[in-house]
Formats: sequence, C-alpha cells, structure tokens
Amino acid sequence: MIRVLLALLFAILFLICMIPMQFAEFLIGKYRGQKAKDALAQTLIRFAFRVILFLCGVRIDCRGRENIPTDEAVLYVGNHCSIFDILVSYIYFPSPTGYVAKIETKKIPLLSSWMKLIRCLFLDRKDPREGLKMVLAGIEQIHEGVSVFIFPEGTRGPDENGQMRPFKEGSLKMAEKTNCPVVPVAFSNTRNILEAHFPFVHATHVTVWFGTPFRPADLSKEDRKFCGAYTRRCIEQMLTQISNESNH
Repeated sequence: MIRVLLALLFAILFLICMIPMQFAEFLIGKYRGQKAKDALAQTLIRFAFRVILFLCGVRIDCRGRENIPTDEAVLYVGNHCSIFDILVSYIYFPSPTGYVAKIETKKIPLLSSWMKLIRCLFLDRKDPREGLKMVLAGIEQIHEGVSVFIFPEGTRGPDENGQMRPFKEGSLKMAEKTNCPVVPVAFSNTRNILEAHFPFVHATHVTVWFGTPFRPADLSKEDRKFCGAYTRRCIEQMLTQISNESNH
C-alpha cells in the first residue's frame, strides 16, 4: 500500500506543479514551433514515468530498442495487460509519441491536459464517425512526424482463457494509409504490478520487447488484408519466447 500511496502522491503533485508548464508549453509552441513543444512535453512526462516506476519497484528488461526507427514516425502496436504498459513503453521512445486512449480519459482534469500535450488521440468506440475522425487525426499526426501507439485488443487484460484478444483490423488503418513502419510491442508480466492484486502495487520484473518493424505494403496479399492478425502473431511469438526463457 505504501508504494501505491507514494506513486499517487507523486503523480498528483507532478500534475499540480506542472500547471504553469502548460503556459510555458504554449509559449514554446508559439515561438519555437510544435517540434520544440513536443520534445519538452516528452521530456517531462518521461521523467514523471521513470519516478513512478521507481517508486513502484518496477524493474524492466527492455529488448529490441534498436528496432525502433529514429528517422520517421511509426505505429506501435502492443498487447494490453496493464495501465503500466504505457509507463513502461513511453520511457524508451526516441521521439514524441501519443497513445490512442478511451474518450472517457478526456474528462479527467489535469491528466487530460498532459495527454493532449503529448499528442494522445481519443477514441469514442460508441460512435463510428468519431472513430473515423480519430484515425484521420492519427494519419495527419504520423505525417507530421509524431508516432502513435495503439492497443488493438480494445481493453486491458487477457480473455477468459488467458490469451490475447483478437486485434481489431481497423486499428492498423493509420499504418496502411501512411505505409509507416509498424513496430509490434510485447508486454510481459506488467499485469502483476497492479491489476493482478488491485489496489496493491507489487515490485515486479517486467519485459517490454520492441519487435522487428514492417511496412504493410511489404506484406503478402493475405497478410495485408488481415494486418491486425499478422501483428498479433508477431507479438504472440515474442511472448512465447519470453515465456520459454523464463521457464528455463
């Protein structure tokens, strides 16, 4: 419980103390441009996430960081086990990246402001038109050089059989329309930080693996048609390898 309280206290104090920084962000964006604004926001949030992970006792085995392209925006696609997937992955991004988040998070004071600053996109699953607008915004964002991270399962945690849920094919439209690299991302054991024993936080050793990137146009005709299923298989193979290594 102490870990939870420390992490929550830090997060709240950070959000409050950073209120003046939002004005600074505005000025930087106005006089130095959007790229400078994005870079500052990324630096600040990366710092906050590292502190929270430290307070929670999270140790990370990061693999494949060298696979992430550094000269263009990408679409990261990952399995979703925990809210900590976001913290664990964000600290390793080489360039500004926004996550696709549920529209409900847009209503959370302070938090939503910083989500907008790091270029998160908000998805309303109940409104197909709004979903299309989000995809178009993501396409524009990728063209601007800002990467996007999406969790195509649509919800956190495995299904009733402990398996990844099917990936929604429409979730990879941003990559198909821009032909940007897709980076499969596998998260292992992040659920044991919090969700497996909510509301308690446990010190946990987790793995995040950035897989080999691919472009939709380079896939076979069948895999291009079901790009979500192809990406899911890539992540499944990485998770299987992680599991096999941990059992030896």
